[in-house]
Amino acid sequence: MKSILVFLFIALLALSARAEKDYSSIDSGASPETKSRFAMLDDVRILANGLLQLGHGLKDFVHKTKGQMNDIFQKLYIFDRSFYELSLQTSEIKEEEEQLRQTTARLQINNEEIKNLSQEMNSKIEDLIQNKIQLQEKVWGLEDKVTKLAIIQPSMQETKEISSLKAFVEEQDNHIKQLLKIVEDQHVQLDRQHNQIMELEDKVQEPSLFLLSEFVITHNTAEVNGLTTHLGQTSLCSQFGGVEEGAAPDCTALYHSGMRSSGVYTIKPNGSEAFDVYCEMKFGSSWTVIQNRVDGSLDFNQTWDAYTSGFGDLNAEFWLGLNKTYSITKQGDYILRIELQDWKENKRYIEYAFSLGGPGTDYTLQLSRISGSIPNALPEQTELRFSTADRDVDVGNDFNCPENYLGGWWHSECEETNLNGKYVTPRSRGRLDRRKGLYWKPKKGRYYLLKSTKIMIHPTDLKSFD
Repeated sequence: MKSILVFLFIALLALSARAEKDYSSIDSGASPETKSRFAMLDDVRILANGLLQLGHGLKDFVHKTKGQMNDIFQKLYIFDRSFYELSLQTSEIKEEEEQLRQTTARLQINNEEIKNLSQEMNSKIEDLIQNKIQLQEKVWGLEDKVTKLAIIQPSMQETKEISSLKAFVEEQDNHIKQLLKIVEDQHVQLDRQHNQIMELEDKVQEPSLFLLSEFVITHNTAEVNGLTTHLGQTSLCSQFGGVEEGAAPDCTALYHSGMRSSGVYTIKPNGSEAFDVYCEMKFGSSWTVIQNRVDGSLDFNQTWDAYTSGFGDLNAEFWLGLNKTYSITKQGDYILRIELQDWKENKRYIEYAFSLGGPGTDYTLQLSRISGSIPNALPEQTELRFSTADRDVDVGNDFNCPENYLGGWWHSECEETNLNGKYVTPRSRGRLDRRKGLYWKPKKGRYYLLKSTKIMIHPTDLKSFD
């Protein structure tokens, strides 16, 4: 616009100079009036032409300015809309964050309450056990007195007193059993709630763990609780009384014969030679440990013969052996319990009803999940054959599972769950090493890189040893 005005100014100056020149050149040939009229007409034409060009320029400038203004208004509208949407999203995020904080606070309060309740329950259980032991000692003392009285032919009055004392002791014993049953049921319930709270805390701290929502599938829980109560309440002194180390069929029998300390014991399953096992006393009974890994000090990439006979130190890392495990489980029905601990010190477990085949079936394993605090990662209702690198079984493809994932295991389609795999610490970041590591990997869920594992067995029906 400025350039157009400058152009018009220069044009007017040029016209003025030209008019003066023409006037001077024709001064002798025309009259002053005629000269003046022609000069004015030329100036008007030039001025009109300039004004016309100026009008066109102003019109173009106005159109261009309108377009720019429209673009600016459109951009401002888009900016305002984006800012409004961003404000809404920010508000939603703040609300979700506040809800997560409230949930975390509630979980922490519940966790503290459960810890306190658990401590109280444990204290009550210990008191009840001590009372039961004292009553049992009294019963044994009374039995001795009864024996002596039978020898010296006691009077009728003394016999009545003894009978009344025995009845009183039996009544007290039954009362203690009922209390123990109530306490044990409450303890199981508290343990289940504690595991659920731990899973919820993991979800709050790690959003990716929301993929593990399926892990709460615990079918047949009532049946397992009934089984635990039966094992805890049934008086087994008459069944296993007098059983000595080396003659017991498994660790549970040793516990009910009076053994109360975890450690290495000698057992002799029916129809088998005696051998040493590690017995872990817990949950008011004793479990026979068949595998233990704590620090990676033992190489589990062993041969078929080693996995058959067993290897390692029973007081450290070891594999009991397929032959020994089979000699125990063929005596009756057993529960398989797997305990896992990750590198954040979180502890999980899972229990199965299971059956184990003998050497003729390559020690085929069949599982059925009972309960647990971690998603299942092993196929259920499927016959799984044990295999090692030097004796691989056909799993439907050309991939050698033990050779590529290391360690003998009950492989199925080369899944990545192998509790006898290579011991890998979190510092190992290579994908190949991670797949060969000690993992628990559900089909729908994340990897659990494990620090320690323990596999134990416990009979479901102790009467099978009568």
